Amino acid sequence: MMSKSSTTYQRPLAAELRRRLIEPRRFIQVVAGPRQVGKTTLVQQLADEIGPALRYASADEPTLRGTEWIAQHWDAARLVARESGDEGTVLALDEIQKIQGWSETVKRLWDEDTRRGLPLRVVLLGSAPLLIARGMTESLAGRFEVLQLPHWSYAEMRDAFGFDLDQYLYFGGYPGAAPLAAEPQRWRRYITDSLIETSISRDVLLLTRVDKPALLRRLFELACRYSGQILSYTKMLGQLQDAGNTTTLAHYLDLLACAGMVRGLQKFTGDAARSRGSSPKLQVLNTALMNATTGLMPDEAICDPEYRGRLVESAVGAHLANAAACGECELFYWRERSAEVDFVVRAGRRFVAIEVKSTATGRARSGAAAFAAAFRPDRTLLVGGDGIALDDFLTRPVLHWLQT
Repeated sequence: MMSKSSTTYQRPLAAELRRRLIEPRRFIQVVAGPRQVGKTTLVQQLADEIGPALRYASADEPTLRGTEWIAQHWDAARLVARESGDEGTVLALDEIQKIQGWSETVKRLWDEDTRRGLPLRVVLLGSAPLLIARGMTESLAGRFEVLQLPHWSYAEMRDAFGFDLDQYLYFGGYPGAAPLAAEPQRWRRYITDSLIETSISRDVLLLTRVDKPALLRRLFELACRYSGQILSYTKMLGQLQDAGNTTTLAHYLDLLACAGMVRGLQKFTGDAARSRGSSPKLQVLNTALMNATTGLMPDEAICDPEYRGRLVESAVGAHLANAAACGECELFYWRERSAEVDFVVRAGRRFVAIEVKSTATGRARSGAAAFAAAFRPDRTLLVGGDGIALDDFLTRPVLHWLQT
């Protein structure tokens, strides 16, 4: 099944980061994305390829480190940079958002090196994009570029590990878990313990005030169980049997989205304020999360027509949502009475309506005509059935479907 190894595979985004690192020293490079999507591996691969020595350090510890930790590693990298001549060196600091006040220290050290003309290139990596963004906008204006690394796509998992479509629908886009696909129970424990629990405990609860951690965990499980479905916050509270409020749920859903786990899509209305007030459509950002929480084995999930239909729609939604997380587009759903469109993708002035059909037989929802009459989209696409083949849709970047 797995014809290649992730250690030899470079993600397409590697070319962009490589181009930035070989340029004259201009900006701090910030590489952000969910846990275990290959941020560290990517930087190490490029450092080996480009030539300058790499000094790597991670702040991913149960207890937070202080800003002196940044200064210590920065000073050590400076020594190497001075001895390397024009080639310089690369300093990579991982999980940087876990250090309180990190951005002020980085700004001070970067400005000192800029005045001295020191050839030290800096890469900051983090698995909590929102918290990184807060630090950058507060202190690093004009000094940084961001490269967002989303979950691995179907094309990447196919090329790196030989996944077919059904394997991708079940095992999703986590490269570190791919070697465990032959042992589904072991794979499930890895996803649950090393990814889900670590993301929630270290990327959300450790760094952000959460008054009801148990509610946040149950909300994550609910979002996985109802991925692809529209659920009002009031109904969520009923399902969760909690006396909280809708504002708390919306906030917790935003935190889970920032950790690259699940998000709530807003209804497309043509008006930003009305969209924000709508009931969210729950969406996993990686189908592995959905399958690991249900406990279904691969054959059970793929052979169950109803569940496979949810997997197909969730895979399409995850493909679109990851593009949205990288800033390529905005993603919505649309529903008016009985008419529904699964996804609405907007980039600039162009927007496309997408309906998903999981089987060749059966009837697709008839919301496209109503949506077209109301909003006049640039295109209306059907994925699956007698429309675009699912593997073809997942293989191509989202912008392809907006531009052609």
